[in-house]
Amino acid sequence: MNASGHVSGTRIYLDHNATSPLRKRVREAMIGAMDLAGNASAVYKEGRAARSVVERSREKIAALIGANPNEVLFTSGGTEANLTALSPGLVAPNPAERRQALCFVSDVEHPSVRKGGRYALEQVRTIPVNSSGVVDLEAFIDLLDAHDIGAATSQQDQVPFMVSVMLANNETGAIQPVTEIAGIVLERGGLMHCDAVQALGRMPFDMASLGADLVTIAAHKIGGPKGVGALIGPGIDRVLNDPLMTGGGQEMRRRAGTENIVSIAGFATAAEISCEELAEREMVRFLRDRAESRLKAQHPDLVLFAKDTDRLENTSFMAIPGVLAEKLIIALDLDGIAISSGSACSSGKVTRSPVLAAMGVNDELARCAFRISFGPQNWLNDVDRLVGSIKKAVERMNRLKTLVGSQSTQLLTSKGSH
Repeated sequence: MNASGHVSGTRIYLDHNATSPLRKRVREAMIGAMDLAGNASAVYKEGRAARSVVERSREKIAALIGANPNEVLFTSGGTEANLTALSPGLVAPNPAERRQALCFVSDVEHPSVRKGGRYALEQVRTIPVNSSGVVDLEAFIDLLDAHDIGAATSQQDQVPFMVSVMLANNETGAIQPVTEIAGIVLERGGLMHCDAVQALGRMPFDMASLGADLVTIAAHKIGGPKGVGALIGPGIDRVLNDPLMTGGGQEMRRRAGTENIVSIAGFATAAEISCEELAEREMVRFLRDRAESRLKAQHPDLVLFAKDTDRLENTSFMAIPGVLAEKLIIALDLDGIAISSGSACSSGKVTRSPVLAAMGVNDELARCAFRISFGPQNWLNDVDRLVGSIKKAVERMNRLKTLVGSQSTQLLTSKGSH
């Protein structure tokens, strides 16, 4: 934590769920890797040095979440890892069976999962969530039963299927019952994938506790470089049945292409640091709770989403009815504070959140939803400036509404008098 706080006038970054700023130690690790001339696939000295960076990084990341190093597949990010996992070939090696395979995804997933990855749309089934954005386990079981999943009398008659449910939601921070879901999937003979991008470094978890076959993580949410991630787990060799990237034999023939050793080195360092900082989660929770309580006192009609379920300590997703998120985000940006309206995967547009739609939130309120996500660089002064800035912005918008309403009334009165 930066105990000295922020100097007045400096910008405050409160969108760590989109991307967290690059850490100093990560930058140093990446600079060191930049000086390596060799290709990690080469057998001579320079190549072996590059290979050493890749394998040491693989070992660090594996150890942090209780995986074996040979279960770590490096990718270009979370989206590629998700697309690699969501392939019919992983559950149906026989091409003829792939068209019958099914993919079950929760209604609050990242877009790369919610669209079913490499499954055809007609093969994708959506698992409903409750009003807190958490998977409805009874509805999930009913959905499996409706498709006779697990009812087959022999493995040959079983419909090949997989399930993908994230560990922590990127917008609300809501934590999903992945362990329970994985148990159901295992019992019925399916493949379990979990997108844990938002959870890494923000909550403790490991492969054993999750029970998933495959887990996705990424570097840029935890102070690492953008454009690098990993797909990890005991089911990783299934990728050999249908790799997303084909060509050379890199990454143990699971993903072709020269390894990005600079980003991989940064990823391993960021993961190591962020997991060391898990002990500071209570401080992050304190900042989040302080912001929520002060904003609620300031705006009694404020709505806090997913407040009745377990969620990440750093995440607040809320709305002030009548205050459009787009206008609030712009006002705070001009005041030196960065927040967002939710997912960062919408080409920079402020659009209605599919997560809130799945939770049953009406369009009018959804348009007012904004997200605050704290990181280890934030401090108490940031909360104070945030609350003050939101107050100024809302008051300014309300004055403008009153002025526009008054002018409209005067105009109508003037027209009526003629």
